[in-house]
Amino acid sequence: MTVSIDTDDGITTVTIDRPEARNAVDPATARALYTAFLAFEAADDQRIAILTGAGGCFCAGFDLKSAGSGASDGWVAELDIPPDWSDPANDPLPGPMGPSRLMLSKPVIAAIEGPAVAGGMELAAWCDLRVMAQGAVTGVFCRRWGVPLIDGGTVRLPRILGQGRANDLILTGRPVEADEALAMGFANRTCPQGEALQTAAALAHDLLRYPQACMLADHLSARMPPAELAAALRREWRSASAFAAEGRAGAARFAAGKGRSGDFADI
Repeated sequence: MTVSIDTDDGITTVTIDRPEARNAVDPATARALYTAFLAFEAADDQRIAILTGAGGCFCAGFDLKSAGSGASDGWVAELDIPPDWSDPANDPLPGPMGPSRLMLSKPVIAAIEGPAVAGGMELAAWCDLRVMAQGAVTGVFCRRWGVPLIDGGTVRLPRILGQGRANDLILTGRPVEADEALAMGFANRTCPQGEALQTAAALAHDLLRYPQACMLADHLSARMPPAELAAALRREWRSASAFAAEGRAGAARFAAGKGRSGDFADI
């Protein structure tokens, strides 16, 4: 299995487990993540979720080898958003990375070690809180390959960072390490390398101490209205056509060995 799930004391930990691919998400992993978070939402005894990655990596984005070869075409073809879709809270749809179109009623914390880049950054932005270890890096690395942000990155990053900082990251694709991520508001907590999951679990237990109905009501009220989020995601999804124009060729260049480890010089 490429996704593992652990439940303990009201906390569900969902782990992307493809360390050989730096936890890049292929279609099977996307489906498993989507299913895992639907199950978390439906479980009355589970209150907080943590999303993390195995092997010292959070997620390197969508699997560009799969995308470049055409192996993901069937999955992407399933993801068109109906023009009348307006309620991500009660009418769930999967996104390319899996849960990125869900609007859950309960908090999700990202525990980030290593790269959280491209679609991995979008998954982290989908989460409600982000714990980032020293040595971790985030950024819109898919800028190198002509692969658009279609998992809510253009919707959520401006709300998290402000438009100016979001523009910087979206346009340049530059890497952002933990301390800068904290300063700009992407990371909510930083911690020593190797302690992201432990720190996220401590934060989750802290949230469990509070009266849950009140906390969740305030959490819902502070977010985008569901219809507004749905409209923004529908608008963003129009950019998916850019993958056919530029992204497939870029993914093939990546698969051939170009631009590994965040190298923007040789793309």
